[in-house]
Amino acid sequence: MNRGKFISLLSGLLILAFLVAPSAQAQSQKKVTELKVDAQEAKKEFLEADYQMEKHFSSAHGYVIFPNVGKGGLGIGGAAGNGVVYQGGAEIGMAKLTQVSIGFQAGGQAFREVIFFKDKAAMDRFKENKFEVAAQVSAVAATAGASADASYTDGVMVFTMAKGGLMYEASVGGQKLKFNPF
Repeated sequence: MNRGKFISLLSGLLILAFLVAPSAQAQSQKKVTELKVDAQEAKKEFLEADYQMEKHFSSAHGYVIFPNVGKGGLGIGGAAGNGVVYQGGAEIGMAKLTQVSIGFQAGGQAFREVIFFKDKAAMDRFKENKFEVAAQVSAVAATAGASADASYTDGVMVFTMAKGGLMYEASVGGQKLKFNPF
């Protein structure tokens, strides 16, 4: 290939890249906007299920809402979801949840999840991506009055709400979270 054709080809590829990049960025921004709307809807549903959860939303140092976590397995299973992170009531970033589990489990389910961070230390651990939901942490099903007696374990409190599906296994232990600031 001669030098002139190479420069023309390279120029064409650069122009194409500049045309495609804004489209990909707009697509990504649209997904973030949709996730933020879904997170607010999930918060509303948690509060409708148990109005007493408001005290946790207002007193926690921070929290992350996963509006849609998909989980499935047959012996070996996994879960994944994306969420919005809040601190002081303001959106500060996104979070990704992943979980792999081995043991007696069968089926699939979709659920919402909110994780409250009691203090700065717990929130910082999460923001530094040094956070994994410990095996001893139990999720509280969000139903009327359920949050009244809920308590923090290792600076964390987890609530879940079923969206659909049936699964014989509902542990949150071993969930890994990754924080990405805005």
